Amino acid sequence: MPFEITMPQLSDTMTEGTVVKWHVREGDPVKPNQEIADVETDKATMPMESYEGGTLAYIAAPEGTRVKVGGLLGVVAVPGEDPAEIRKAAGADGASKPSAPVAPSGDDVKGPSEIRPAELSVRPKQAPPAGEPRERLRVSPLARRIAQEKGIDLLKVRGSGPGGRIVRKDVEEFAAAAARPAAAPAQTPPPSLPMPVPRGQSKTVPLSKMRTAIATALQRSKQMVPHFYETIDIDMEAVAALRQRMNQKLEKEQVRLSVMDFVYKATAAALLRHPRLNARFNAEKNELTQYGDVNLGIAVAIPDGLIVPVLRGIDQLGLKEIRLRSLDIFERARAQRLRREELSEATFTVSPLGNYGIRHFSAIINPPEVAILAVGSAEPRAVVRDGQVVARMTMSVTLSADHRAVDGAVAAEFLSTLRELLEEPAMMLA
Repeated sequence: MPFEITMPQLSDTMTEGTVVKWHVREGDPVKPNQEIADVETDKATMPMESYEGGTLAYIAAPEGTRVKVGGLLGVVAVPGEDPAEIRKAAGADGASKPSAPVAPSGDDVKGPSEIRPAELSVRPKQAPPAGEPRERLRVSPLARRIAQEKGIDLLKVRGSGPGGRIVRKDVEEFAAAAARPAAAPAQTPPPSLPMPVPRGQSKTVPLSKMRTAIATALQRSKQMVPHFYETIDIDMEAVAALRQRMNQKLEKEQVRLSVMDFVYKATAAALLRHPRLNARFNAEKNELTQYGDVNLGIAVAIPDGLIVPVLRGIDQLGLKEIRLRSLDIFERARAQRLRREELSEATFTVSPLGNYGIRHFSAIINPPEVAILAVGSAEPRAVVRDGQVVARMTMSVTLSADHRAVDGAVAAEFLSTLRELLEEPAMMLA
């Protein structure tokens, strides 16, 4: 029987999406795992795949149509079926009409803990969830062959197919990211400035879909989550010296580590020692889920707002791989070309603003995570050492934590561990 392509849930906060472009037309053949359309969510524009092969019999949502999550986008005829008959039936019974666009309100927008990923198509058998155990790794034959040829460990590749299945594109993108020279700047550049408003005039700018989603999520977080804040200063001299030595060694590979690469690595190591912060809180069930792996969300500024790509399993990565993967994911984040799994299931978030010269700030928690780390600039400051005032490279970080799940002492112990790891970087390997 034919299967339906429905609007996937491509981010934790997505309630509807807009079909930006169809890459196939009615009557065109469709292969399994083929990108058939681009969908704009509240966070990015992402490619959408068809997980089944056949013929695209009917397009229910033309380009520019807004469709709720789970709403019908199209119908694919499997081999042996008549696409014309399916198109006729779909148009006649009205099942193909997309969901009516509805402006999200505070009551309509679900929190991240209420949302579960949606499949792209309705299939006879339910695919296993994306977070399935690694021993049940699902890989397409072509992806497995390419991985073998390139010597890629499939356990390090994140699948974008149904149920986390690894497809050819995932392997090729992983190989490209590993081989890409890191010639980009060490810090994320600030977004371009908007055009100034002429003197004596005013301009009303409606909020974009992304800006609306940010406003709704952050307002809800501040209203519902009891935030508390703790700040600590960290001596970064050891990191600066180690970074210089490592960059000299990595120069032939055109890899240049940034200070934030060390911060990300140390944060992941500290979270493993303090699992109450590497967690997600379910307010409805009044329970805290702690994780043995660190999926680190990193806030990235883009011209129209903020996006938080996720570096999954960062605790298992070395500094060089963190640099390569972060450059790749930041580049695609600014181009709004991230995949669904790169925008969801973070266990902790870091918000860096040091490249703007910001010394200290407090960030807002992204529920259901229980904490977020705001990282300021590493800069020379006057400090007292052995009774003498000297200049030391110093960085301030502020932890915002959810008091429902975390106490002040737990947060302080995490910050103390983070400082220890950054002031003695070799301890990251312990």
